Amino acid sequence: MAIDIQDKYNIPKTLAQRITAEQAFFYRIVPKEEQEGKVTFWTDHQQIGGLLSELQVVLGFPVALEPISSEVLQDHLTANYRQTRSESSVEFHYTPDFLEKIILDAKAIGSSDIHFEPYETHCRIRFRLDGKLLEQYTIPIEEYPAIINKIKIRAGLDIAEKRLPQDGRITLKMAQGNEFDIRVSTLPTLFGEKIVLRILNKDSKSITLEDLGFNAQELERYKEGVKNPNGIILISGPTGSGKTTTLYATLRLLNDSKTNILTIEDPIEYTLEGVNQVQLKENIGLDFSSALRTFLRQDPDIIMVGEIRDVKTANMAIRAALTGHLVLSTIHTNSAWATISRLIDMGIPPFLIASTLNISVAQRLVRKLCGTCKAKVVLTPDVLPKNTNLAHGLTHHYVPSGCQSCHHTGYRGRKALYEIIPITKELVPHIKENSLDVDDYLKANNIQTLRDNALSLVKEGITSIEEVYPLLTQ
Repeated sequence: MAIDIQDKYNIPKTLAQRITAEQAFFYRIVPKEEQEGKVTFWTDHQQIGGLLSELQVVLGFPVALEPISSEVLQDHLTANYRQTRSESSVEFHYTPDFLEKIILDAKAIGSSDIHFEPYETHCRIRFRLDGKLLEQYTIPIEEYPAIINKIKIRAGLDIAEKRLPQDGRITLKMAQGNEFDIRVSTLPTLFGEKIVLRILNKDSKSITLEDLGFNAQELERYKEGVKNPNGIILISGPTGSGKTTTLYATLRLLNDSKTNILTIEDPIEYTLEGVNQVQLKENIGLDFSSALRTFLRQDPDIIMVGEIRDVKTANMAIRAALTGHLVLSTIHTNSAWATISRLIDMGIPPFLIASTLNISVAQRLVRKLCGTCKAKVVLTPDVLPKNTNLAHGLTHHYVPSGCQSCHHTGYRGRKALYEIIPITKELVPHIKENSLDVDDYLKANNIQTLRDNALSLVKEGITSIEEVYPLLTQ
């Protein structure tokens, strides 16, 4: 198992929280240890005496200082504190605006989810950044109920109900006029309710297919598939692989004044002007299949279904495609061809799949290596999956190192990988027979699988073998 690069510089969160990120960078200090209420800080400040006097007044607790080199101090600063463009400071005890500060802090660094997790003596707060959870803060457990109640009130949930899970939504308006939605989910656990906040970006203007990660050939194939006035476009992949973002980018491409587009989503992650978006409400009977049934009476041209979860929804999607509509949806499978097997397992007749499915897409999100600190190393056989010939033509690869630019994670940003299979006449017999052996067809038509694209990114030095290892074993 790989060692987290960031662990080399990490300090305990309870110690790091003795000062804010702004104070750490402004005074050039990092907590080293705390004994009997006195906190010792590392610093590269030249005039320690003057700094010590100021810190005693500003921080309000006993302070000691130890000199350290600027380079090592900077490594500790960037590993433990994140500078953001947000003007709000971060508090570590409950205040009336505590929740807003946490959310804005997460939003400023590009986090997608915030996890509030209670334990016996404390609560930890983690942010999901580039697909990985990072612990940001801890707070005393006695202050946690006030935070839960505020979140529940803002989300319109029942604060008295602590035994059952609840789901809600918060709309947060910022001073600059921007606003974004937050999906709230509560879950009863041993020491209290765990809460997850999903930050939903309402602005879809920046989403385009060209920016998602398609190569030129894949983009051409995909656009060709969505040009058809009827049929089904299916995008598969695990949760958090970017499927919904690809769907929204597709709708932006298809959206014009002559087209009636209807969507049923859970949740509505982006607001698209000119698109009629419906929020799923299963508690009152508004599920994917019932919404689809109603959509067919609304004279639609294009229908987007958030997810095909069951046979009823799949049958309604097939029916909509057969009656002359273009249907876009997602499904949970491991590959583009496995989507077809999944539909057959649901009970959809193979001949209907062959006549309605335009294109099947599988996608994943992988972290990109930090361009500043990635290191080129000689390839050794032990880093690749056994019983594969993936090393052909590959003598070196890149590994994460960690630096100030990437906060010592070794990675910066993510990139989508795609596997796109257009449904052609040659594939119809395979679909009707539910045949899994289509490798020869894919090679003959130069269709790149997820594994092919993952290996290409490794060869180009865009990502590491460790990051795409699960795809290389497929």
